[in-house]
Amino acid sequence: MIVGKAGKGGGKSSIWSGVPRWSRVCTVFGAVLMLLSGVVLVGTEALMARYESAVGKADLFGDQAAGASERKSDIKGPLNILLVGIDPRNPETPPLADSIMVLHVPAELDRAYLFSMPRDLYVEIPAFSQANFNGGTDKLNAAMSYGSRVPGRNPDAARGFELLAKTVQKVTGIKRFDAGAIINFNGFQKIVDAMGGVDMYIEREVRSEHREPDGTHRKGNPNGSGYIGPQAVYEKGNQHLSGWQALDYVRQRYPKNGVPDGDYGRQRHQQQFVKAMAGQALSADVVTNPIKLDRVLRAAGQSLIFSGRGHSVIDFGLALKNIRPETIQMVKLPGGALIEGGRYRGEQFRTEVEDFFTALHNEQLDAFLLEHPDFQNKTK
Repeated sequence: MIVGKAGKGGGKSSIWSGVPRWSRVCTVFGAVLMLLSGVVLVGTEALMARYESAVGKADLFGDQAAGASERKSDIKGPLNILLVGIDPRNPETPPLADSIMVLHVPAELDRAYLFSMPRDLYVEIPAFSQANFNGGTDKLNAAMSYGSRVPGRNPDAARGFELLAKTVQKVTGIKRFDAGAIINFNGFQKIVDAMGGVDMYIEREVRSEHREPDGTHRKGNPNGSGYIGPQAVYEKGNQHLSGWQALDYVRQRYPKNGVPDGDYGRQRHQQQFVKAMAGQALSADVVTNPIKLDRVLRAAGQSLIFSGRGHSVIDFGLALKNIRPETIQMVKLPGGALIEGGRYRGEQFRTEVEDFFTALHNEQLDAFLLEHPDFQNKTK
């Protein structure tokens, strides 16, 4: 069921420190870059070793706690990979999941489908004994917060991820995630800058709520809420975005700033940027430039906390080496506001989203998307 209460405040993971609140939803893109860049690692043992050593590891699914042994078999599809960006603040405050994406890879491992789970989706969150959580209903992003509250220590983002994964599985019907990653904000911006920026098509003019044209933060309005001062503007058409610009652009979600469909528009912009970023990572400008390639891979590695459930990040990169940006289908899951008693409770999916999840389980997404073109997010 897709029901719940309004979410509670979030905080900072024990994994990272010093990351500003405005990391928001865009912190997940580094994981997609990591999974798609395996092709450039083939035969380059030095780069592979440096990349692997840079990636943070954690037991994101509770496998070690459950006594599971490492899996030694080759990676085979279909695969479901959970990618989460968090908004950390201070070590004592539980984190929220501000970006939640699922990458589905069919058995052939030659294409992928990427869809976002709304952070405000009103859901049932299962009980989680590790954090003394009895279960309940709330916004989806609160699952990370509840799961992280392990007694006797600072909030644990890995345990928060575990409960979030269980919650997403409950909503989607996915029985098991094959891998997962948590991404931090600083790494996202470093990846983009290491590539020399990213070229992408911007579908309509968007004005920044948070940044001035030179990248400085807009000042708070002394006479009320919001900000004052000049705004950075992202004009319609092909644009080249630096790290701070990319982060700022994919944050925007208000109609007054040029995003008429709110958070659903923000999800679409995130996915459009994921595709552009992946294309840039696999371009000749990066792949044939050893210095730039090394910078990009190290920045991506330093951005990740990864669990391959017995397989390394390199294993996954190589398994997905045949995926290209043009073979990634961006999917939007339509929904809208859930209002109870005149009060906004969160978001809810339209009924046909259940049919999408059924098609995913049955490996029939191509046929489903042909019959439901409104589920296909435009990339240009």
